[in-house]
Amino acid sequence: MMNQFDERVREATGDDLCCSDIATIQVNIGLKCNLQCVHCHVASSPHRKEMMSWPTMQQVIDAAKRTRCKLVDITGGAPELHPDLRRFIRLLHAAAIPVMIRTNLTVLLEPGMQTMPRFLRDHRVQLVASLPCYLESNVDGQRGSGVFKGSIDAIRILNDHGYGSDPELPLSLVYNPVGPHLPPEQSHLEADYRRELNERFAIHFTNLITIANMPIGRYVGVLKKQNKLAEYTQLLRDSFNAATLDRLMCRHQINVDWEGNIYDCDFNLALKLSVDHGAPNHIRDFDPVVHAKRRIVTGSHCFGCTAGAGSSCSGALV
Repeated sequence: MMNQFDERVREATGDDLCCSDIATIQVNIGLKCNLQCVHCHVASSPHRKEMMSWPTMQQVIDAAKRTRCKLVDITGGAPELHPDLRRFIRLLHAAAIPVMIRTNLTVLLEPGMQTMPRFLRDHRVQLVASLPCYLESNVDGQRGSGVFKGSIDAIRILNDHGYGSDPELPLSLVYNPVGPHLPPEQSHLEADYRRELNERFAIHFTNLITIANMPIGRYVGVLKKQNKLAEYTQLLRDSFNAATLDRLMCRHQINVDWEGNIYDCDFNLALKLSVDHGAPNHIRDFDPVVHAKRRIVTGSHCFGCTAGAGSSCSGALV
């Protein structure tokens, strides 16, 4: 039976939602993190132990080579805390496969991380950094006391290594709403970020990415506590925009968790909705032809990616 999201896609396109190519392999290498953010859809924290094994990392590298993907997008948790991260990056770099890391910034201030910015710079690793607001109170309320100051300090360190100014060292910042509403227009908000961060802290970045909060993971608990879950879910459904469908991230990637299981996206990973409809569900059985044409597994949470201007790991879609 089709769910409500599948029905809306069928109404808009006359067909099911399917992958069209694998430009990106997104890989969650573990859930250990130095923070415990209220909006985290995979519930990362300092107490989590899940870590990708080295044999699984090798299978990811093999899959990246076979599909000739344009990017390996590394996430977590805090990817920098994985003991084999540098080895993983070195081999991908040697294979001329571009690498991107999603960082929470403050992890770069942790003990043992002093040489990480230089390592990332030397291997031309692209960075996507979470900074959900340019106001300290909003950031600390969402991510913990002192996180805003730590994030600014980390950006300064990255700026000193060329990130945000060198075209080969992009530093993207990520905004997500504090409350249960859609992100504002991306380009207008980026202008606000540039003004505030430059005038107050003399730091710079490449571009801003806006992402809608998904009603999954810890954020569901927040919405329930505020008695806003039904209202926010309805907002996402009412804001469905068919123009976002072609650029949905699930149509251009696979997502791999720390155990090697394959998903359509990081949100499906959080919900344990592995790939289906005949596609192999583990990276050891990766098939570049089958996975590039698979039907996408969807649910009500998918309305979060198609609401308004759309939302993806790369920001607004239209």
